[in-house]
Amino acid sequence: MTKIILASASPRRRALLAALGIAFDVCAADIEECDEGETPAGIVEANARAKCLAVGKTMADDALVIAADTLVFLDEDVLSKPGTLDEARRMLGRLSGNTHQVVTGLALYDTASGRVALGSETTDVTFRLLEDEEIRRFVETVRPLDRAGAYTVDGPGSLLVSRYDGCYQNVLGLPVVRLDKLMRTLGYSLFQLMQPDKARFL
Repeated sequence: MTKIILASASPRRRALLAALGIAFDVCAADIEECDEGETPAGIVEANARAKCLAVGKTMADDALVIAADTLVFLDEDVLSKPGTLDEARRMLGRLSGNTHQVVTGLALYDTASGRVALGSETTDVTFRLLEDEEIRRFVETVRPLDRAGAYTVDGPGSLLVSRYDGCYQNVLGLPVVRLDKLMRTLGYSLFQLMQPDKARFL
């Protein structure tokens, strides 16, 4: 039976995939991520593909490797992971009161056939107008140095957003409907992989 491998260290991606009742192993990719390219979708898809192939080439048995990359885009700027808490506060200050795009690239690599599937999902996210003190408290509480755009929308992050237009799971880092569509092009389905005793609610 083909193993499912999640090429990501993200606890949010692991939780989303596990909640579906999918049995999988985790093997995080160690690659240099890029935040430059012609289009937002092109950037995240290229990063996801690089992660996917890097992990896939280490597999001794047949595997379906799933990789994802998420970035935040505000106007023409890419907001990746902040390097410091000060940078995180500045990012949130720019997002305050504005609408931005969260774009996740997905890459799947079927090591048995050598086939790769690529795709992406975009969600418009509108922040409420945040006070400086609110930003300070959020950053001190969450310390979002591992999150593109310096935020997450679960937990304390649920207080930041006034509106979503698109896939909510995408903002968490794994658009599962888009993932299922891509898996079907390779002959798999998340529905077929579900195990009743493993499914859970977040």
